[in-house]
Amino acid sequence: MAEDSVQPFHQRVVQPHFVFPFVLTTSLFALWGFANDITNPMVAAFKNILLISNFESSLVQFAFYGGYCVMAIPAAIFIKRFTYQAGLVLGLALYAIGCLLFIPSGWMMAFWAFLLAYFIMTCGLSFLETSANPYILSLGSEATSTRRLNFAQAFNPMGSLTGMLIAKNFILQKLDPMTEEARRALLTTDPAKLNAIANHDLSIIIGPYAILGIVVLLMMVIFVIAKLPRNKSEEHNSLDLGPTFSRLIKNHRYVSSVIAQIFYVGVQIMCWTFIIQYAEKPWEWQSRTANFTT
Repeated sequence: MAEDSVQPFHQRVVQPHFVFPFVLTTSLFALWGFANDITNPMVAAFKNILLISNFESSLVQFAFYGGYCVMAIPAAIFIKRFTYQAGLVLGLALYAIGCLLFIPSGWMMAFWAFLLAYFIMTCGLSFLETSANPYILSLGSEATSTRRLNFAQAFNPMGSLTGMLIAKNFILQKLDPMTEEARRALLTTDPAKLNAIANHDLSIIIGPYAILGIVVLLMMVIFVIAKLPRNKSEEHNSLDLGPTFSRLIKNHRYVSSVIAQIFYVGVQIMCWTFIIQYAEKPWEWQSRTANFTT
């Protein structure tokens, strides 16, 4: 009896010869979950450190998710032209570059430089998500592909929780507790002291991102030397962009779903970002506590 004719629940979700590429690719789900949830508290942190407005600080999320928006389609084209493995390697390279750019951004004390670092980082994450999800689906029988992807995606929250823990214990708790009002007072009375405090706080933020960049670089090396199996879809690398976009645009359910997804993600990110600052103001919780209590 052919493998695909067997009932899905009697099949192995991951066949033995696919275990290594499956485990390796699944580890990436935790990596981008980590990046998402270490970033949310940074909006409030940058606002306090650099004394910028709520609108300006929210540009952290604009840059972060802007990378996804701009790079998703080019990533899909790149993967179609080359391979899933090439997409994963390029994604890890951009992810690492973005993380390591936090070091010169901190030295410069320039908010725009941090935004550029976030944008490059998430261009890499866009490559990773665009590559990893369909690649996991392809690692075995189509009958078990959904279960395989759900299992891999279960590691995304593990990365998210780790990102929250790192943000709370290794960034927020180590930042200078001086309030924004006190910092603004120093701006006129002792700008040199304020500059020293800002330098200290930015160095705290840089540390975890620099370490993350090194970890991601090591992962990139592993993916470069790993011999990942190719699937049948990678044998046909013709793009056919025109017919593909034409077919999608004519599908009204697809178009309305994309619009709904845009609004959903916007509301979700807004809540994740500003609920910490909301907890700080009316209830006077410190951000290092609000990050988890909420």
